[in-house]
Amino acid sequence: MADFNAISEMLQKGKAQDVKTLCQAALDEGVPAKEVLDKGLLAAMDIVGEKFKNNQVFVPEVLIAARAMNAGLEILKPLLVSEDTDNAGTVVLGTVKGDLHDIGKNLVKIMMEGKGLKVIDLGSDVAPEKYVEAAKENNADIIACSALLTTTMGQMEKVVHALEEAGMRDKVTVMIGGAPVTQNFCDSIKADVYTADAATAAESAKSICA
Repeated sequence: MADFNAISEMLQKGKAQDVKTLCQAALDEGVPAKEVLDKGLLAAMDIVGEKFKNNQVFVPEVLIAARAMNAGLEILKPLLVSEDTDNAGTVVLGTVKGDLHDIGKNLVKIMMEGKGLKVIDLGSDVAPEKYVEAAKENNADIIACSALLTTTMGQMEKVVHALEEAGMRDKVTVMIGGAPVTQNFCDSIKADVYTADAATAAESAKSICA
């Protein structure tokens, strides 16, 4: 029997090599790659996300857990492609124009990928048009914008306008977040979803795509 608990435990500890070995062992036993992904890797990342939200683990632990998840994914990816799994949804992610902070954005990416979402990461200093182009090209469900400076928050409103101009506003959900961002600000620029932390952002994104 595949030991999903062991995979989960090693992933949470960030033991990349052990995660790889256990994923391979599960596949060798004939467990479908999708099942190893869902019950092993993603279930473990859910726990990490929950702990992060409750301040039981911090950024360094999340990063090493993510590294372990990616090690497991390397083993599963070739098989996941052949099993043709539907991804849970597509998110275009970036820090807005004029803002070079990316730690928060990178955490959101890790948490979203941990929910099985496909994330197109545009990096930082992303112009509104770039979000829209990427959403169009990748048929994205969500555009997620991060800002850490009060001076760059206004760019989020420009992203909403750029989507309107492209005629895509009703097709794409706009999520925003970052230290200075609030629910009131979200309402005032007519964005769709504000979340206060990476784990909640990932949960919201998953339920939007569902």
